[in-house]
Amino acid sequence: MQTIIVIEDSQAAREQLSEVLSAAGFLLIMAVDGREGLETVRAHPEAVLAICDLHMPGLSGLEVLEHLQKEGTSTVPILMLTTEARRDLLDKARALGAKGWMVKPFKPPMLLAAVRKLARGAAR
Repeated sequence: MQTIIVIEDSQAAREQLSEVLSAAGFLLIMAVDGREGLETVRAHPEAVLAICDLHMPGLSGLEVLEHLQKEGTSTVPILMLTTEARRDLLDKARALGAKGWMVKPFKPPMLLAAVRKLARGAAR
């Protein structure tokens, strides 16, 4: 079973992601803010993907990306999932290593397509 890390401060969003991704056969590890998410990514290099919100307490999603880029040790691809659609934020996230960007609210089939595309050894 492939592991996905979810870094999201909204309980409702975590529950929705859990419902969609668990039903698709993924094992999820939840982090409730940016600091916990950063530690979770560091602790779980086996994860095939991390889905990260942009606006969170502690560290923002961009700050999580900045830390991971500076460390240069994480091989976990990051998909940003946020209410933001601003091009400047998307460009900054990509410059910091994000592999994808999806705007909430998401449609489950679109999320699963993005997850499968980005996850190492994508689920079939």
